[in-house]
Amino acid sequence: MTQAMSAVGTPLEFSQDVATLARLLDQAPLPSYILDLNGVVLFANRPGDILLAREQNGCRGLNLEKTVYPPDLDEARWMAEALLEGRHPAYRAEHRLIDANGRRFWAAISLSLLNDCSGQPRYLWLQAADIDAQKTAALELADAEKRWSIALESAGQGVWESDLRAGRVYYSPTWKRLRGYEPDEEVDGSREAWLERVHPLDLERVKLHMLRADQLPRNVFEYRERHRNGHYIWIQSRGAPVEFDTNGRPIRFIGTDTDVTELKRTEALSQSLAKRLELALSVSRIGVFEHDVITGGLEFDQRLREIYGFGPYCPISSDDFERAVHPEDLARVLAANAELLVRRGEHSSSFRIIRSDGDVRTLTSHVTFSEDGEGNPKIIGTSWDITDEVRLHEELVAANQLAEARNADLQIAKDQIEKQALTDALTELPNRRFLEQVLGNLARDQMATSILHIDLDNFKEINDTAGHMAGDAVLKRAASVISSKVTPAQFVARTGGDEFVIVCPGIVDTARLERLARDIIDALASPFQFGGHPLRLGASIGIACQSRGNGTLDRLLGDADAALYRAKKGGGSRFELFTDVLRTEIEVARRTSEEVLEAIDRRQFVPFYQPIVDARTHAVVSLEALARWHHPVQGMLPPARFMKAAEDRQVLSVIDAMILEQAVADLKAWRKQGITIPSVSVNVSFNRLADEQLIGALDKLDFEPGTLSFELLESIFLDDDNDEFCANIEGIRKMGIGIDIDDFGTGHTSFLSLFRLNPRRFKIDRQLVQPIIESQEKRAVVSSIIGVGKTLGLKVVAEGVETQAHANLLRRLGCDYLQGYAFARPMPAEELQAWMSEREQ
Repeated sequence: MTQAMSAVGTPLEFSQDVATLARLLDQAPLPSYILDLNGVVLFANRPGDILLAREQNGCRGLNLEKTVYPPDLDEARWMAEALLEGRHPAYRAEHRLIDANGRRFWAAISLSLLNDCSGQPRYLWLQAADIDAQKTAALELADAEKRWSIALESAGQGVWESDLRAGRVYYSPTWKRLRGYEPDEEVDGSREAWLERVHPLDLERVKLHMLRADQLPRNVFEYRERHRNGHYIWIQSRGAPVEFDTNGRPIRFIGTDTDVTELKRTEALSQSLAKRLELALSVSRIGVFEHDVITGGLEFDQRLREIYGFGPYCPISSDDFERAVHPEDLARVLAANAELLVRRGEHSSSFRIIRSDGDVRTLTSHVTFSEDGEGNPKIIGTSWDITDEVRLHEELVAANQLAEARNADLQIAKDQIEKQALTDALTELPNRRFLEQVLGNLARDQMATSILHIDLDNFKEINDTAGHMAGDAVLKRAASVISSKVTPAQFVARTGGDEFVIVCPGIVDTARLERLARDIIDALASPFQFGGHPLRLGASIGIACQSRGNGTLDRLLGDADAALYRAKKGGGSRFELFTDVLRTEIEVARRTSEEVLEAIDRRQFVPFYQPIVDARTHAVVSLEALARWHHPVQGMLPPARFMKAAEDRQVLSVIDAMILEQAVADLKAWRKQGITIPSVSVNVSFNRLADEQLIGALDKLDFEPGTLSFELLESIFLDDDNDEFCANIEGIRKMGIGIDIDDFGTGHTSFLSLFRLNPRRFKIDRQLVQPIIESQEKRAVVSSIIGVGKTLGLKVVAEGVETQAHANLLRRLGCDYLQGYAFARPMPAEELQAWMSEREQ
């Protein structure tokens, strides 16, 4: 055990994983501590004891809250709670500490959360560095001369000043020295020149910080910048606006830059140590080992000792390992490890071992090259027992070989069965394959033909409630009834499930076909007994006729199916004849569907905007972007003209994306022209929300967080257990996109959904809003919905506000925002621009 581990006392009372990490942390140069979740020290390395002046007794058992200077304690607790609750991935801050001698000093704190294998928080890992000299110097001279040159130069921090109005940039001598320039050397101070020096991987993040610079009291971020000598250094930049114009926009910024390259390297080492601990905590049946290449020492954890059959306390060397490896595998294992040391990389392999009891086991091992703080080479890795899996694989290979040997005979038998399989086993009627042969023969003869496509009504309910045996009985009875109603010249087949087809060669008399359909429906409607209970059937029938040589029988089947769909849509227990009118409707739907695809290619879908106003001041608080189709012949079409076709073609999400992109572009253009529009909301379909590529597409949009929201229909939340949907909702929220619930009050949104989704606001559907003037009942419902919004802290928007009377009443009921014709109709971007300009004047 290391010196630092001895300092915390023996025997150890915490897990072997923490003891392993403690041995690793004892090599770390920074003061390091392992804490429980209450902040009590489980381990501190020697630099950690020295930092708090506890060299003699150590820090173990100390609650670190007691070392925090009281004025800093609330902030430290708040940031630690945010880490434990998952609101921040890591905690880095500067606090004042008090050591055992009463000395108060500033320290840079880094706190990370370590989880166990189930993902639950288990330990806190804290590192600290004494920055009292730099911090004290900075604070004492905070109110000194304008650029704090003396204090910041002595602390190694470079000062910069950017005067946007004068177009000047000032860089202090230390700022220049950090980057390899001479103190009196001229440096290009343009934004472009600076961005060219920023590391490509940090460029977008740096630009984002620049955009947010005027929104924060101070802006602190870290990035890599190219040194004059060509390498990159890490810079911690702190800046803040110090002068503003008459409109409150910042026009001068002052800040400091610090070279934190060495700190970053130390953090990288710390993350490497954390990776080892995470590995040890996340496995339960996987053993972890570490091999010192120089000394030959070998450390196994308890699980790996059990796998190899070693005792829990006996020392293990590399010789013990080599004796345990199966002789046939030893040379390969040693060669792989030697090659690993040369490559300084990692590799995975499988090999056998012979335990002390003679049992042969097969292991899989993943090893990686590492170095300690002094550069000594190590091999660190994991191993787990796969003996059972190997045996199972061997059995499966043997079974597969046997199956392949019999495959030829089985294929022959299968071919014979398929030749005979022209009859439905349950109803003994011809099946779909037999039907296809019959239709093929009729097509060759070019005979006039009619088809009745029959679908049983309520069959699923009978099958689900009375059982499959009842369902089979229903199908047999239906087959018997249908067969009894046809002539020997007609052909009946069961095409699958609860569907049947009657083929009537040579018959195109619609009156005769309608009588046959009516007889079948009436006969099937008669109740029959099964298991002592009466069952009732219904049927819907689609009829299609085709004269000799007119079209194909495949098309005839499609026509009958379309007529059946119309009959089912009409309520069932009826028949429908396929007509030219129905064909025209289908053709219109098909043509509309194709035109929708063309419209997408030609970007004919455009947003119309309807303002949303404050109920009290009537000021515009947002816009809703509504999709319109700019049809080249029919003009501007509303969603009702293309929504179904878009859903059938599964391109509604593409239209959503098109409207979103244009809305973002319009909002940006308006802002450049000085037109103030706080935000735009866009309707988004469920398919769009469940698209795994949604977040990537949103990342490419140039919008400011808080200026965009998605309106989601209530019905979407019935499916919100979709994994991709939930992940996208969380990603949308993190990007600063608001979530609004549309048509609230017409669906089934639960309070649980509201809490989980945490929307910005919800809209009351126009169907509830419009009757409130005359209907006291509807007025009470709307008032209750507004009360729900107030209780949950959500803003409420009323849609369909068509008169000033509606607006006044909704304002009295407490509604926050209003939308409707009383204020403005939906309008294209150019009209909205004029409308907004007129309102502002």
